[in-house]
Amino acid sequence: MAKNAAGRKPETQLALVRRARKMNRILADTYPDAHCELDFGNPLELLVATILSAQCTDKRVNMVTPILFAKYPAVEDYAAADRGEMEDIIRSTGFFRAKTNSIIGMAQAVCERHHGEVPGRLKDLVTLPGVGRKTANVVLGNAFGVPGLTVDTHFQRLVRRFGWTEETDPVKIEHVVGELLPRRDWTIFSHRVIWHGRRICHARRPACGACPLAALCPSYGTGPTDANEAAKLIKSGPFS
Repeated sequence: MAKNAAGRKPETQLALVRRARKMNRILADTYPDAHCELDFGNPLELLVATILSAQCTDKRVNMVTPILFAKYPAVEDYAAADRGEMEDIIRSTGFFRAKTNSIIGMAQAVCERHHGEVPGRLKDLVTLPGVGRKTANVVLGNAFGVPGLTVDTHFQRLVRRFGWTEETDPVKIEHVVGELLPRRDWTIFSHRVIWHGRRICHARRPACGACPLAALCPSYGTGPTDANEAAKLIKSGPFS
């Protein structure tokens, strides 16, 4: 059982499911345009962009990828890329040497194991260099239409604040949240909660007084509850 929205007594699993789904509906109304903020045109481009997004803002990635995608239009081009040239292109995204290793290694594996096509199954994606469950779920949900939960740092922080789970392991969080919401909503819910984390429910000073989830959130009061003060904390995208 989890604490209820008032934080006073245990919450049954049924009550938690109902609260979670109501919060999802409110987020849907709040962010009707929620979507993946990485620019891409196909599964390969999204996979590369997601690898680049580690410890980097989506805005920065979107500044780099047009050059990268133009130079390497096919997976075979990435697999045969000159390491130094790729590093120069992606340098501003940070950790560029490790990311170059991951992208080239990923492309070589796709060529060798999957006939040059990015696989559309989780179990195959997570075997590729530089690809974990989070990256795989981003690609599956947004390029293949396969529902998946993207458990990034925003997602982890918010679902714990929501009182949905006390887990800290991303895989365990994914499974817990997956049981609270319909599978068809997993991908879009990920976008909604990430948008909420970037815009209102900040790590240090969440804008509690301007939050549409306030009445259902056991963490209400973590940030300013005054409406005017909270309104000043609201941000707009794109974000990391």
